Amino acid sequence: MSQPRPEQANLARKRDYSTVFKEPFEIAAHWSAAFESEEFRNVLSNEILPRYIVQKRWYAGKSSTIKYIEIVDVIKVRSNDHNYYGILIEVNFIEAFFQNYFIPVSFMLDEELDGTNTLIAPAIFKEGKGYLVDALHIEDFRALLFQNIVGSIEGTHQRLTFDINEEIRYVKYESSRFMSGEQSNTSIIYNERFVLKIFRRIFSDPNPDFEVNRFLTEVQGFENCPKYRGSLNMQYDRETVTLALMQDLVENQGDAWKLFSSELVTAFKRLEEKKVNISHLPKNPEFNRLPVKDVPSVFVDWTGLKLYEQIEKLAQRTAQMHTALGSNTIITSFTPATFNSDYDVWLKNRLIHQFQTRINTLENNMHQLKGETLKMAEWFLGQKKEIRKQFLQFDWTKLKGERTRIHGDFHLGQVLVQGDDFFILDFEGEPESTIRDRKVKQPPLKDVAGIFRSFHYAVYSAILTRTDELSYDQDHLFEAAEKLYSYMVGVFYHAYMECLYSKGNLSLGYTQEREFLLRYHLIEKAVYELGYELNSRPRWAIIPLRGIRSLLKTN
Repeated sequence: MSQPRPEQANLARKRDYSTVFKEPFEIAAHWSAAFESEEFRNVLSNEILPRYIVQKRWYAGKSSTIKYIEIVDVIKVRSNDHNYYGILIEVNFIEAFFQNYFIPVSFMLDEELDGTNTLIAPAIFKEGKGYLVDALHIEDFRALLFQNIVGSIEGTHQRLTFDINEEIRYVKYESSRFMSGEQSNTSIIYNERFVLKIFRRIFSDPNPDFEVNRFLTEVQGFENCPKYRGSLNMQYDRETVTLALMQDLVENQGDAWKLFSSELVTAFKRLEEKKVNISHLPKNPEFNRLPVKDVPSVFVDWTGLKLYEQIEKLAQRTAQMHTALGSNTIITSFTPATFNSDYDVWLKNRLIHQFQTRINTLENNMHQLKGETLKMAEWFLGQKKEIRKQFLQFDWTKLKGERTRIHGDFHLGQVLVQGDDFFILDFEGEPESTIRDRKVKQPPLKDVAGIFRSFHYAVYSAILTRTDELSYDQDHLFEAAEKLYSYMVGVFYHAYMECLYSKGNLSLGYTQEREFLLRYHLIEKAVYELGYELNSRPRWAIIPLRGIRSLLKTN
């Protein structure tokens, strides 16, 4: 996505599971030997987990149908007070694919429950009656994780490995709490200094967030992302699986989506106050690089100068990130690569498949669309051959620039605001991509296209979320949005290129090449976004549809 997903209600309250499980599951075993019981493993995989995981925000299979769940690995760890199990499950779907998840589980007697938020199911073991619980909600377990990562106690299992940044070795555990607003992962704040991100969905390969964060901060010294502090890894099937990543806590005033959305809402409310004649506003030509000092005075007066100065700073930080990612010639997984036929085939196959799934989704959701959104959806379906042709026109033989590891899912929601500066985080890559695809070296301009699409969302969301408060009709507001967007893009692109080439070590190719890649990846991003909007917010599908139409008109 090119903007943060809408906030969901906080479901982290103690829940009465009597409506889901009428009676406790009675297991003829001690909790300390639970997974030695075939009965318990069957009950957990066939009855408990299928009903539990579908309720969780981190579960990514909600649009598919579970065929069965298999417990593929179990790791037992102990503290002084409790037995914990880390279970690796494989969720198999009727649609013929699977996903893996890691769930830390414990059992607590009724009298031991201490406000624990996430109950999995009622159960009776030989120890007595109680509940299976998500172990992350037990402070004893959270403390155990921290103490292992910082090396203050000996590792609790031979197949678990704890990597540690030496600067924080033996730091004492003081406190822990959950970070709010989690989506696909769960983050825990320790000692009000560190954040441990628990990867709920896991892959049989090191997580790219772990790889990129450690590379940027420990190898390249990039200062504008959270500093790598440690990780929890598991050896499974001869592969290293990343279970958790620990970083410095970045004090912040929220993310860049919140910042720019707020400023743009204010700007659109000032349209009438400033008596702006929208039809007379100029538009910055596509990909025209524009210094802040050259932004027309009518736009500066309308939105304020600060907006463009913030865009300039964000562009500089983005360029510095790409410079750091593309300047190492020793570590092969981060060494820049050129374009070749293998990349050409990989990209086209991936995008054509993604495009076809969006076509199918749109055809299945046309009944939910109304007004201009419906008209644009009909236009989109009429243009599907032309859009598919755009994806197939990728000609690697004409591209002279470099491919590098990139952020991969770069948007304003992945950037924290600290005063007048920005910090970039969450390097996992696109949620729909496989773990191997997320590590493919790609044009850095794909990240730039991601930010451009996020700007596009920001200007439109300022209108769509405040329609009742704005006096101009929607068509005029959309016209103003497109013109303002063109200047936001121009300022960012100028500052990005100036900063990138001042370093002189990363080639993005010649001018026509850069513009081709930007347009190509803007269409890719907009098509990607269309699927999400159709599944969750059909009214907002107009944003990627307008973006696609605008891009096709420039060709």
